[in-house]
Amino acid sequence: MSRVIAVDGPSGAGKSSVSREVAKRLGFIHVDSGALYRIATLKCLSAGVDTKDQAAIAAFASSLPGGFAGYRVEDGRVKWLVDGADPGEAIRTPEINANASLVAATPEVRASITALLRSLSSLGDIIVEGRDITTAVFPDTPARFYLTASAEVRAARRRKEQIEKGISSESAEAVKASLLARDKIDSTRKCAPLAKADGVLEIDSSDMSFEAVVEAVLSALPEGWAS
Repeated sequence: MSRVIAVDGPSGAGKSSVSREVAKRLGFIHVDSGALYRIATLKCLSAGVDTKDQAAIAAFASSLPGGFAGYRVEDGRVKWLVDGADPGEAIRTPEINANASLVAATPEVRASITALLRSLSSLGDIIVEGRDITTAVFPDTPARFYLTASAEVRAARRRKEQIEKGISSESAEAVKASLLARDKIDSTRKCAPLAKADGVLEIDSSDMSFEAVVEAVLSALPEGWAS
């Protein structure tokens, strides 16, 4: 049976970078579930769907015969594809950031993406990061983690990433406000809200080095998983 490491947490908590490194060290396949919701958002916006209208989003989702995205496994990760192509940084813009949580709150979207994520266990051992992986997608795996950090630290990380990639030059306060807005929507939505599940290991990386966080995850895995 495939092993699954589940990682949840808010934006900017370090889920992606930590999960990629853990996957690399263990030979697991890295899965970024958040990218799927960003792709769903990109498709909604491109089609002119009102992201504040859940009925419209649900209708649009049901009209897509192949779902929101395809994928291939490449360099130890699931690479999501939009109409056969890599969407690149088009799913990392401030506009996508501002609308992703609204799209992700739609039950029909979450049901479709949850089913796709669960099917990926057929690929082998995987590490999946997102916002409802430990609570809704893989709640029974023995390896569950909740990564978090202060809003200030998360905003600084996200702003640095955006500037380095040339996506945006928003102020630190604007980035922080956007993160907090997403936190509120994600944690209060009715369908699979962001929450720390019972029994998960919480890691606050505010004052931790990247290596320390990776080691914290590896050292807390079930016996034999990290060998």
